[in-house]
Amino acid sequence: MSDQSKNHNKDLVVKAQGINKVFKDFWGRKKIAALTNIDIAIHKNSIFGLLGPNGAGKSTLIKIILGHLYPSKGVISVLGKSPRNVEIKYRIGYLPERSYMYKNLTALETLTYFGAILNLSNDVIKTRSQQLLEMVGLESAKKRMVGEFSHGMTRRMGLAQALLNDPDFLILDEPTAGLDPVGCREVKDLILTLGKRGKTILLTSHLLADVEDVCDELMMLYGGKIQSSGTVSDLLTNIKMTRLEFPNVTNEILNQVKSSLRKEIPSDQVIVSSPKESLESYFLKTISASSRHLTENYGAGIGKGVAAYLQDENYEFNDITKSAPPIPDNKESKSINTSTLDSLTEKTSQKIEQQDISLPVDSDTLANLSQNPIMDSKNETDDSKNIDQPKLDDLTK
Repeated sequence: MSDQSKNHNKDLVVKAQGINKVFKDFWGRKKIAALTNIDIAIHKNSIFGLLGPNGAGKSTLIKIILGHLYPSKGVISVLGKSPRNVEIKYRIGYLPERSYMYKNLTALETLTYFGAILNLSNDVIKTRSQQLLEMVGLESAKKRMVGEFSHGMTRRMGLAQALLNDPDFLILDEPTAGLDPVGCREVKDLILTLGKRGKTILLTSHLLADVEDVCDELMMLYGGKIQSSGTVSDLLTNIKMTRLEFPNVTNEILNQVKSSLRKEIPSDQVIVSSPKESLESYFLKTISASSRHLTENYGAGIGKGVAAYLQDENYEFNDITKSAPPIPDNKESKSINTSTLDSLTEKTSQKIEQQDISLPVDSDTLANLSQNPIMDSKNETDDSKNIDQPKLDDLTK
């Protein structure tokens, strides 16, 4: 083997050639061909996206990379060794599609338990656990039982567990599944930060926009076979189209540009529109602005950036709570100064005291009222209540 080939192999975290995986029935007969002739090369310091519909073979390939399954045919190496090698397990972090945790342990106890399995010291476990819980937004829930967590909070917990050993090779199977938009954004920021730090990441997701945002290379599987592979730029760039973006100009200038373009291309192919803010960006600004007024939160909150031990020297925390515009406080618009209120009350009472009350009563009626004042119903005697029937009949007539 030449020196160039040796150096190339050193740069590969995963190298597989001719991988086939056939699942057989009880009698040894071929039942499912999960993977057929798969060649894959994941370079060091890269973020590799593995895409495909359900049942395409993604999970099977990941299990072969992890050493959980043997390939029926082909060869594979991970971090320069066999996937079954125990030593490389300490350099791998894995977030499965479904996170399974011990329900009777708290979030802090869970990380302590897994840290002991990884042979980490108590001081390292304590420091990293605190940083990771802050990073995934579970600091306020660190003493709650994991069995009480929602699905999204359990996924955040699984991500913290996968990063506990500061892995060189991180495998994330649907990392944003079940997460709210804030959590999705934080996971993407984390992936980009780890990539800059030199980590190698294998990512699978059905949220294609997330994959496009973070991945360097892609591979698409369908029916257990590779349908396409390459860099994101090469696969997605449409060299037959050109897009111009510029600030608003006058209609005169815009019409001149459109007229020039129509000399070479049909007018129906010249599309003029204003860019839209993504729903993710709008959601993040709204929630982060609201978080400023939230005093208590027992669920998942906004993370405090990538854990310190996972950062590189150039890391800068992107605090979305500071970039979001403030939400108007309706209470301020309705508040009235106390002195102003007292003044209004005094003026109103003066007006009531000075106001004349006029009633349509003639002089004879007024005289009768003054001579025969109205009696309180409580002071009425029993005689006033005794009215004989003939008098009552005459009154009704």
